[in-house]
Amino acid sequence: MLALLRTFSWRELRHHPWRSSAAVIAVMLGVALAFSVQLINASALEEFSSAVRSVNGQPDLELRAAQGSFDERVFPLVAGAPQVALASPVLEAQVQWLQADGSRAGLRVIGVDALVLPTLAPSLMPVPAPDADRLAVLSPNQAFLNPAAQELAGPQAQRIRIEIGGEARTLQVAGHVAAGGSPLAVMDIGAAQDLLARQGRLSRIDLRLRPGADRAALVRELEQSPAWPSGIRVAEPGDAAARVSNLSRAYRVNLTVLALVALFTGAFLVFSVLSLSVAKRAQQFALLGVLGLTPRERLRLVMLESGVLGLIGSLAGLAFGTGLAAAALRLLGGDLGGGYFPGVQPTLRFSPVAAAAYGLLGLLAALVGGWWPARAAQVMPEAQTLKGLGATQAASGSRRSRWLGIGLMLAGGVLALAPPVFGVPVAAYLAVGLLLVGGIATLPLLIQALYDRLAPWLEPHLLPMLALERARRMRGTAAVAVSGVVASLSLAVALTVMVASFRDSVAHWLDAVLPAQLYLRGAGSGASTAGALDAAAFDPAFVQAVGALPGVARTATLRTRSLLLDSTRPPVTLIARSISGDAASELPLVGELKPVPAGAVAIYVSEAMVDLYGARPGQVFEPLARVFEMPQGQRAPSFFVAGVWRDYVRQFGAITLSARDFETLTGERAVSDVAIWLREGASEEAVQSSLRELAARRLGSAEAVEINAAGAIRANSLRIFDRSFAVTYWLQAVAIGIGLFGIAASFSAQVLARRREFGLLTHLGFTRGQVLAVVAGEGAAWTAVGALAGLALGLAVSLVLVHVVNPQSFHWTMDLAVPWLRLALLCAAVMVAGTLTAWLSGRAAAGRDAVLAVKEDW
Repeated sequence: MLALLRTFSWRELRHHPWRSSAAVIAVMLGVALAFSVQLINASALEEFSSAVRSVNGQPDLELRAAQGSFDERVFPLVAGAPQVALASPVLEAQVQWLQADGSRAGLRVIGVDALVLPTLAPSLMPVPAPDADRLAVLSPNQAFLNPAAQELAGPQAQRIRIEIGGEARTLQVAGHVAAGGSPLAVMDIGAAQDLLARQGRLSRIDLRLRPGADRAALVRELEQSPAWPSGIRVAEPGDAAARVSNLSRAYRVNLTVLALVALFTGAFLVFSVLSLSVAKRAQQFALLGVLGLTPRERLRLVMLESGVLGLIGSLAGLAFGTGLAAAALRLLGGDLGGGYFPGVQPTLRFSPVAAAAYGLLGLLAALVGGWWPARAAQVMPEAQTLKGLGATQAASGSRRSRWLGIGLMLAGGVLALAPPVFGVPVAAYLAVGLLLVGGIATLPLLIQALYDRLAPWLEPHLLPMLALERARRMRGTAAVAVSGVVASLSLAVALTVMVASFRDSVAHWLDAVLPAQLYLRGAGSGASTAGALDAAAFDPAFVQAVGALPGVARTATLRTRSLLLDSTRPPVTLIARSISGDAASELPLVGELKPVPAGAVAIYVSEAMVDLYGARPGQVFEPLARVFEMPQGQRAPSFFVAGVWRDYVRQFGAITLSARDFETLTGERAVSDVAIWLREGASEEAVQSSLRELAARRLGSAEAVEINAAGAIRANSLRIFDRSFAVTYWLQAVAIGIGLFGIAASFSAQVLARRREFGLLTHLGFTRGQVLAVVAGEGAAWTAVGALAGLALGLAVSLVLVHVVNPQSFHWTMDLAVPWLRLALLCAAVMVAGTLTAWLSGRAAAGRDAVLAVKEDW
C-alpha cells in the first residue's frame, strides 16, 4: 500500500508539471528574496564590523570624545593609572582627497603612536615602502595608505593631495597598512595634529588593562578626578560593533519582512495548486478509500505532496537567493539603497544556520498551504464522490470561526498598541498577521451580510441570480477561493497607502526645510561620517562676502557636529543654525513650542531623540550638558527642550540650537552650509557664477564648493525616494498575481467537480455562453467581496504601518495620505482579472464533456 501511495503522488507531480512548477516557483521566490536579504545584510554587517575592529584594534576600554576631540592633557592621567598597562592616543579626522582627475573623495586620517600599535591595533601598524626612510612613520607629512586608499591612489603614487579648511596640502606616500574598510591614511599622531591644526587634541584613547584590573573601579576613579573633562565617554570594545548593528537593524528587519510577503502569498498558491489537484483526483481518492485507505492516510498523502513541493522550492530558493546575494553585493556593495555601510565592498558569507532556517520556513509555508486541501481529502464523502456528485455541503463556515476571526482582529488591534522589542516592532508585525488571518476568517460573514441583502434585487434575473445564489450558499468555499486575493490585495493596498503617505510627508517636509533658493556647502561634505559632519568649510568672512554678492538678499548658516551621547548607539547630530527667534516658522515642528525659562539654552530635538533618549518637550536634557567642556569653575548650561521637529534624514536623532548659542558654548564661528535668498528679479545662474568666482578667490578653487538649487534638491530627493520604493510595486504585482492564480486554481477545481451540474444545465436548455456567464458571475461575485475585504483590511494594515511600524522602526512620524483613485483602479483591476480568470476556468467545464458527464449516471 505504501508503495502504491508513493506512486500515486509521484504520478501527479510528474504528469502535471505546470501546476507543480507554479507552487515550487512561489515558494522558491519567497525563500530566495528573504534569504538573499539575510545574506546581503549579514555579509555587509560582518565586513563593516571587521573594518571597525581592524581600525580600532582590540583594547579593553576606549575613551572617546562625545563631540570632536578632547585635551591631550587627559592622557597622562589615564596612562598613569595603576590598572592601566598600556595607553594608545589616537586622533581621527575626515578630509577631502583631491584626485588627479579633479574629482574629490573622502579620506580618513588617523594619527597614532606607532610604538604601541603592535599590541593594540596591529592592522594600523605602518609598513614603510622599500625606498622609504625607516623612521618615516615619525616624520611630518608622511602617510601610510590602506588597500582601499592605495587602489584610489594608484600603484605608483608617491604623493596625494588633500584639502583641510579650504587649503590644499601634499602628503608623501611612505608605505601601507593592512587595515580594511574605507580609504584611510595613517600618520604619526604629532604630525597629524600639526597637519589638521589640532595641536594638543585627541579623538580617543585605547586602554589595555593589567591582569585582574577592575574596570568599574577604574572608570569611577577617572570620572571622579577633578581634572577629568565632562565630554569623554568610556566605551567597551564591543560597543563599536553594537553601534554598527543598531545603525541598520530596523532597515534589515523591515527588508526581511517585506521579502517574506512573497513567501506568505506563496503559501496561498500551494493551497490553490493542491486544491485543484485534490478536486481533479477526487474519484481516485474515493476509490482508494473504498479499497482501504483511511481518511488520516489521505491527509498524510496530500501533506506529503505539499512537503515535496515545499522542499524542492526551498532548495531552489536557497540556491537562487545565494546567487542574488552575490550579484547584489557585487553591484550594490551591501547597501541595498540604505546607505548604512559606506565604503564597504563585502564578500559573500554563506551561513548554513540561516540557510537551514529559511529552508524550514519555506517548507513550513508549503505545509500550511497544503493543510486545507489535505483536510478536504480527509473528510471527502467516498460514496458521493465516486458518483461524481461533488461537495454538497454549504461550507458556510461555523459560527465559531466567525467569532474566532473577529477575536483575532481585535487582538491585532490591541497588539498594535504594544511598544517595540529592542527597537523592532515585533508586536506590530504580529498585529498585521492577526488582522489578515482574522479578516479572512470572517469572509463568510461578509459574504452572507452583503449578498443576503442583494439577493432580492436579482431574483427577476435568472443568470445573475444563479451566480449570486451559488456565492451565498457556498460562502465557505468562496472565502477559501478568494483568500489569496484578499491577502495579496490587502498587502498591496497597505504598501500603496504607506508609500504614498511617506512620499507626501517627505514632500511637505522638503518644502519646510528648503525655504531658500540656493544652498552652498563644501565639496564632498555630504558624507555621513562623523568627520564629515564636523567639517566647517566657511569662515565668517566668507559668509559675509557671500551676503554682499549682487542679487543676494540675505543668508543663513548651518553647522553640524557629531555627538556620541551613548557609546552603544550611533552618534547624534548637533545642528547649529540661524534662528531668528520664531522657530515655528523655520523648523517643521510637531506639536507646540514650550516657553524657555530664563537662563536656559533652547534646543529643538527630532522625534528620534524623544524615542531613544527621552528628550521630551518642557524638560531639561541633561546628557547634552555633559558633552561640552566648560572652563574651570564655570557651570554647564541648562539645555531646555523647547520643541520637537520632524526629520527624515537622521534616523538616530538630531538636536538643533541657535548658532549664537553654539558660538557662545564653543567659541567656533565657522559653518558648513549657507542658505541664500535671492533678491526679486535676480538671476539664479548669475548668482551661482558669482559664488564660484568667490570660492576661487577665497578658497583657491571654484570646485571647493557645491551649489544646489532648492528645486533640484527637492526633485532629486523625491527621485531617490521613488527609486528606493520601486521594489514594493513589483512585490505587489507578484502578490496579486499569486492571488489571481489562486482564484483560477480554485475555480478550476470547482468546475471539475461540477461537470455534471453544468451538463444538467445544458440539458435544461442553457447555452454554453449562458453557463460561462454563470461561472463568470460567480467569479465577479466572489472577487468583488475579495476586493472589498482586501481594501478594508489593507486600510487597517496601513494604519499599523504608518502610525506604528514606521515610528517604532525609524523614529519618525508621517501623515496618512490615501490615494483613493489609485486604490479604486487597483480594486477594479483585480475584479476584472478575477472575473476573466473564472470565465477562462469555466470554458472546459461548459463544453461537450460536461454533457457526456451526465450520462455517466444513466
